[in-house]
Amino acid sequence: MERTITEPSPDAQRRRLLGGLGTLSALGTAGLLAGCETTAGGGASTASAAPHRIDVHHHMVPPAYAEDLVKRGGPRPVKWSPAMSIEDMDRSGIALSLTSLVQPAVWFGDVALGRRLARESNEYAAKLAVDYPRRFGTFATLPLPDPEGSLKEIAYCLDVLKVEGFCLMTSYNGRYLGHAAFTPVLEELDRRGAVVYTHPLTADCCRNVVPGLPDSAIEYATDTTRTMASLLFSGAAARFPNIKWIWSHSGGIAPFLRSRFQYQEQTMKDAKRVLPNGVMHEFAKFYYDMAQGNHPGALDALGRIAPVSQYLYGTDFPYRLGDEVNKGLAAYPFTAAQRMAIDRGNALRILPSLKGRLA
Repeated sequence: MERTITEPSPDAQRRRLLGGLGTLSALGTAGLLAGCETTAGGGASTASAAPHRIDVHHHMVPPAYAEDLVKRGGPRPVKWSPAMSIEDMDRSGIALSLTSLVQPAVWFGDVALGRRLARESNEYAAKLAVDYPRRFGTFATLPLPDPEGSLKEIAYCLDVLKVEGFCLMTSYNGRYLGHAAFTPVLEELDRRGAVVYTHPLTADCCRNVVPGLPDSAIEYATDTTRTMASLLFSGAAARFPNIKWIWSHSGGIAPFLRSRFQYQEQTMKDAKRVLPNGVMHEFAKFYYDMAQGNHPGALDALGRIAPVSQYLYGTDFPYRLGDEVNKGLAAYPFTAAQRMAIDRGNALRILPSLKGRLA
């Protein structure tokens, strides 16, 4: 339904919304402060003297979302609370984390349910960011593969909730992000110059491929690479140059498949139309978070396709801790300037709205 002329302005909507969300569970001030107090004077840490890092790969689990999954017969998501996040952030030298909903996000084959879960999760995240503006920002969820609902949620999240960007899964119903069905959404994200962080999941094609090994061990990195290929070879990456894409886990296995992608480009009849600037140009434009990709093998390969200016600090909390990332990056021969760029400088360049929120 189109907006009527009597509807409040986006700023008025935001004030009314955020002023009325004080009863969200797990957001109680006492609980969060207690979580902070428990870390005071803690033990050994790889954090610097003052928290300064910006974590772009930091999951949240709204209580209502967790209960919804259980009611639908699914497994209970990973344990999480705002206090847990703040405790690890303080221990790891993280000043601010951009929260994103855990996989599988909100699509369960029901359009109305997807829209409701997305709205509830985004409002929860926005309230968290308002209550703790120096600790949390928001990568909002979209109810893909529902384009109409996603377009409405983009407008609401940017104009009313004032989120920093969006989190998309790498695939929906077997379709990757370069699929033509998602074009209207990509057009709007491009028009808005949006930051779009992505998170992998297990594709429908590839569940329990290696018995005894969780799908996430192989399939997550592979699904990230599949959706990168989808954007590249559909031409979407070049057609929507204003989207700032962030790929999890140092780009999955894409850095190791560089020569295969280049060969595909060289043998395509319409390569100049689909990839007018070439595969390597697009690789170098993308952004990559360091979660689970902060070891020499991953960093050596990533360095062959993208400069350090495109690396972003990420932890994968609560599945992994900031200490793991700090140790991995500290062991790699980055310069001091490069470390600071990864820790926060690169994030501030693409998310300048965060500058006024950091101490």
